[in-house]
Amino acid sequence: MDLRSDTLTQPTPAMRAAMAAAPVGDDGYGEDPTVNELEARFAALAGKEAALFVPSGVMGNQIAIRVLTQPGDVVLVGRHQHVVGFEMGAAARNAGVQFATVDDQMGEWALDEVREALAAEYDHQPPVAAVFVENTHMFAGGHPVEVSAVVALANEIGDRPLHLDGARLFNAAIATGASVAQLSARATTVTVCLSKGLCAPVGSLLAGPGPMMERARVERKRLGGAMRQAGVLAAAGLVALDTMVERLAEDHARARRLAECFAVAFPDSNYDPARCRTNVVSFDHPRAREVVAQLSTWGVLGQTVAPRRLRYVTHAGVDDADVEYVADVLTRFSLS
Repeated sequence: MDLRSDTLTQPTPAMRAAMAAAPVGDDGYGEDPTVNELEARFAALAGKEAALFVPSGVMGNQIAIRVLTQPGDVVLVGRHQHVVGFEMGAAARNAGVQFATVDDQMGEWALDEVREALAAEYDHQPPVAAVFVENTHMFAGGHPVEVSAVVALANEIGDRPLHLDGARLFNAAIATGASVAQLSARATTVTVCLSKGLCAPVGSLLAGPGPMMERARVERKRLGGAMRQAGVLAAAGLVALDTMVERLAEDHARARRLAECFAVAFPDSNYDPARCRTNVVSFDHPRAREVVAQLSTWGVLGQTVAPRRLRYVTHAGVDDADVEYVADVLTRFSLS
């Protein structure tokens, strides 16, 4: 049972057929019709003027930083966000920015900390140039951030640009009942990943204002992300948007079942399974790495995302029988 990540998903037969039949052109010249269709489709879904197809979510985030900031700027982020801890220090390397972090342990921000960070410029500290928020919040167990929370944050930061790292944004939409456009409405730019729960083999999208996306296209080339006959990849993304969004609810239900089993198996972790609203089971345990290692000997694969925090992720490659196998293992499992 490989629950390490939803990046393990495989393209569906419909995706493979679409990839084989996709009309293509040179995307470096903006001439790939399938890429253009995918970009237009996501821009419309997100309520933005334009979008850009990129190889990965990390590149999407890094391009957003480059078009929203200048070297030396401060970006306000949650300290457990992907852009801070899981992109190998790319923001400092690629854009020369620094992070000011606020507590986001539970997936949302304390607005008093936001106010304090913004006010620091009056004390001879660099002003905050942009704000980044993540939805769903992976480290917090795939926590879906409600529209009201995004609106409250946007109201606090005023006219500063807001980037929404929406790697699992469609999961958030399914969990909250809000549309992608509603979740993205207050964001200047937004990314989404096609190769996690949506099962496409490669690719993410960055959306935002038209002129900004033209600048983003330049930054994509600078980072080595300009592609040529990329329609063979974009075709799978179109199928993903058409066929794989609603089924994310199945992943959420299976993750909730696993969360309940983990909560019983590890009562000392004080894990509340009700916090599992999407497809990520994540909680702290003093021997997290040992738990992951020993469960792997039973064929249950997961990983740690911090020394004391473990994570198990459901996806299209996991069915009900797999979940029940894990549930059975957990009833018999104990740390040696």
